[in-house]
Amino acid sequence: MRRLADRERIERLLRALGDEAIQEGRVYLTGGATAVLYGWRETTVDVDLKLVPDQDAVLRAIPRLKERLELNVELASPADFIPELPGWQERSPFVGRLGKLSAYHYDLHAQALAKIERGHARDLADVREMLDRGLIQRENLLPWFEAIEPSLYRYPAIDPVSFRRNVEAAAGAPH
Repeated sequence: MRRLADRERIERLLRALGDEAIQEGRVYLTGGATAVLYGWRETTVDVDLKLVPDQDAVLRAIPRLKERLELNVELASPADFIPELPGWQERSPFVGRLGKLSAYHYDLHAQALAKIERGHARDLADVREMLDRGLIQRENLLPWFEAIEPSLYRYPAIDPVSFRRNVEAAAGAPH
């Protein structure tokens, strides 16, 4: 049984991934790892991340690092659940430099929209924390949703009408 990932374990993972990288790249954290590093959660069940570009050396190291650090690591990002927001990389907050890797939080508005679409209680609590901490702005949620709305057909599990309604509710917009 792997242990929950706290700040120290996440930072150890990032340093180890940086040690494995043989070329320049970026690692984007999302979900619970973002919540832990920003401080509104103490732990997360797994560390979700996205590598850009994919690096075989880093990807091959992940199973070994999962065992050594006793934590769950998943290759997942908002783009697995919703269309990518235009310019998401430029809006991704910098975490730190680790060897040849630069670590970032995946664009927080994209994370919020993916969490709103999923609709789990913990995801919605995360969105409220991001709003309360000023990490995302209510007035930006609906415009970002509208930017990806034409591409929602590529995600057949998403009901665009319900998704819009949930974004409007999170943004405090009238129905």
